[in-house]
Amino acid sequence: MLVIVGGTIGFLVGGLGLLDALYQTITTVSTVGFREYGEFGAGEQVLTIAVIVLGVGAAFYTFGATVEALVEGNLSESVRRRRMTRSIAAMNDHVIVCGWGRVGKTVADYARGYGLDVVVIDLDAHRVADTELPHVLGDAREDRFLVEAGVHSARALVAALADDADNLFVTLTARGLNPKLFIVARARVASTEQKLLQAGADRVVNPQQLGGARMAAFTNQPHVAEFLDVVMHDGSLEFRLEEITVPSSSRVTGKTLREAQLRDLTGALVLAMKKGGDFETNPDPGSTIDAETVLIAIGTEAQLAALARLVGQPLRAEGPPA
Repeated sequence: MLVIVGGTIGFLVGGLGLLDALYQTITTVSTVGFREYGEFGAGEQVLTIAVIVLGVGAAFYTFGATVEALVEGNLSESVRRRRMTRSIAAMNDHVIVCGWGRVGKTVADYARGYGLDVVVIDLDAHRVADTELPHVLGDAREDRFLVEAGVHSARALVAALADDADNLFVTLTARGLNPKLFIVARARVASTEQKLLQAGADRVVNPQQLGGARMAAFTNQPHVAEFLDVVMHDGSLEFRLEEITVPSSSRVTGKTLREAQLRDLTGALVLAMKKGGDFETNPDPGSTIDAETVLIAIGTEAQLAALARLVGQPLRAEGPPA
């Protein structure tokens, strides 16, 4: 296009009309060359040579690149990647899962069940080839791939790589990019847990330890363990658990549980309250609801939504996990 525009302007300067100048440029670039308009002096001849060299070169290069892209499938992949990049850029309050192994896939399934958007980062193209989720192909330890995954606008990040050292590096990098990000890190070795917390992880999960504790719970109190699993993860029961943070501007801030009448007004039952770093389980009706108190409540989706509206804090996600 630049060659065509430049050639047309050059022939206009040489004395041709607009249509004649454009026609002369097109026939020259296309190597058709029917005829020349008017008498060409040295200037017009130099211009024609330049248009031929640049135009034909650009045309052949474009043709070759197009054929190569079509043959190798790069064109469709490029379009798909651009769409995915735009989709990720438009996300807000999503979850980034670093590592598309068994743990990462499970995390993504439950997060999507909670109604959250998920972006996956993995270095292996073969592993992410089977997912329709938005994903970034790259090393999660590097800033640019975390930024591409929307780390600045994400609500949480899960470091689920196979190696503890890699998860430690991901945690450090993500915390530096977004100090407010909630980070959950996977630990294979118990001695690494404290280091991950020091690196900036908000929670550290050891899948082996967690799985062992769950299996032991089934051997001791199978019905209790099954009930908690169903309420937290299954979604087949009408009831579920939810955490709701009470903002400072809430109408219930400063009131006791008795005065707030949460149970009477919403039907949801408050099982525990967290103030600062401490939990108060089965809280006394005289317990005060301070600003930023986290209420752990159980109820139906409608009851929990009513409780969230009462305290002035919408639920973070609607609906049970898939």
